[in-house]
Amino acid sequence: MSDRIVILDFGSQFTQLIGRRIRDMHVFCELLPWNASQTEAITPETRGIILSGGPQSIYAENAPYIQDYILKSELPILGICYGMQALAHQSGGKVVQSEEHEYGLTRLTVPEPNPLLHLGNQNVWMSHGDQVSTLPEGYIGIAKTSSTPFAAMANYAQSRYGLQFHPEVHHTQHGIEMLENFILKICAVQPSWTSKNIIQESTEHIRQQVGSGRVLSALSGGVDSAITTALVQIAVGDHVTAVFIDTGLMREGEAQQIEATFRPLLAERLLMVDASQRYFTRLKNVTDPEQKRKIIGEMFVREFERAVREVGDFEFLAQGTIYPDVIESKGIGVTEAHRIKTHHNVAGLPDDMQFKLIEPLRFLFKDEVRAIGLELGLPTELVWRQPFPGPGLAVRCLGEVTPERIATVRHADAIFREELGKADLLHMSVDEDGTIQGSSQAFATLLPVKSVGVMGDQRTYQETVVLRAVTSQDFMTADWAHLPTDLLASVSNRIVNEVPGVNRVVYDITSKPPATIEWE
Repeated sequence: MSDRIVILDFGSQFTQLIGRRIRDMHVFCELLPWNASQTEAITPETRGIILSGGPQSIYAENAPYIQDYILKSELPILGICYGMQALAHQSGGKVVQSEEHEYGLTRLTVPEPNPLLHLGNQNVWMSHGDQVSTLPEGYIGIAKTSSTPFAAMANYAQSRYGLQFHPEVHHTQHGIEMLENFILKICAVQPSWTSKNIIQESTEHIRQQVGSGRVLSALSGGVDSAITTALVQIAVGDHVTAVFIDTGLMREGEAQQIEATFRPLLAERLLMVDASQRYFTRLKNVTDPEQKRKIIGEMFVREFERAVREVGDFEFLAQGTIYPDVIESKGIGVTEAHRIKTHHNVAGLPDDMQFKLIEPLRFLFKDEVRAIGLELGLPTELVWRQPFPGPGLAVRCLGEVTPERIATVRHADAIFREELGKADLLHMSVDEDGTIQGSSQAFATLLPVKSVGVMGDQRTYQETVVLRAVTSQDFMTADWAHLPTDLLASVSNRIVNEVPGVNRVVYDITSKPPATIEWE
């Protein structure tokens, strides 16, 4: 197994970014809540622990803290912002409220060479109201700013370090170098988290898990489920059967395209099931997005159970869950009340389902999934297909899900993607000067909001379509795509003229965060 770094999340908005920086080093890391159990956090593969930042003061009521087993371990530890304050406080130091708060770019001075930091003056990104005023025994200060005497600290004997600033954000000069120094040198991690090794580890794990059993693979047509099916087939061969459930919530022409793509590969081991009427019946009068996802999650399993009754027993269900699904569903680092959304294939599955899950992509970000697809030799057009949510158009049809409203959003979505394709903007690219073109994900959403319009001298009162296009590498963060205004005008004109029931089109220019990519 690959060496592992654990990030304990105390609620920082940058925690996931730490994980991305580490994965870019070809090092496996896992994000866990600050109160994770010892068996979760410390495994034989764990080589170091990072304590993230967080929004609270360590003196706040019910403030998160470093668990004793972490402090008693012999693993190297790096505390960032709140993580540094907690490490200092629980090791016998003192933390006080800063007289001068530091937010944004701050000048840091590193006076002496040390194993972690770049020597000299440099800009770093600060975001704190408290600071360490007295170091714990065994620690020394290794960096300072004009108002923070201990902007970084170190205990060389125990390989424990603290940074009051955020090395993971791109504003911090030499921030990546600092993380590399901690992970590759201080923790002595072997950077073996590569596509080839991931495939080897995944297929071996699947073989051990399945044995001589049979696997049902949930094929949605997207990149995640396609790569999952490919990995399972490599691992267990003809012991896998793929099932595509046509929910009636797919994009235009998608079911037909899926059969054309996968029938030659799987032959009789591809089952196509039309369950659209059953889905619409269950979703009737349902408007709450969480309830939609949970209904679809349950239907997802029930339809698979129904599909395989006539073809034999299957013990395992393989599905294309990826790491962002897990993080957003579990609300790592926050309370249950702060969960972002329930992904139907993570927290929406029924407790009494008959399958054991196989999720070979569960710890991978989207860009890592695509790299594996290319390594497996899957068609480029499939690997780079734009993401599509498991619940399908149901979460792009805000309000009640009906066949008529789904047909509306499907038609609008097809127009948008067609025009992006004509303009060569359906996929993201980066010019030599760093300018980002195109989109990583683009779609239409139908709002249950009606407005007055005029068509052919007649008053109309019809629904609104939102166009959403974003650029992103990993889909944990995303920026809105700066599409040409003439293209947006053309798309808007086509939608209001060609899609019945729509008289207004708007464009969403919100990044993630604060928004999510999908509207539900």
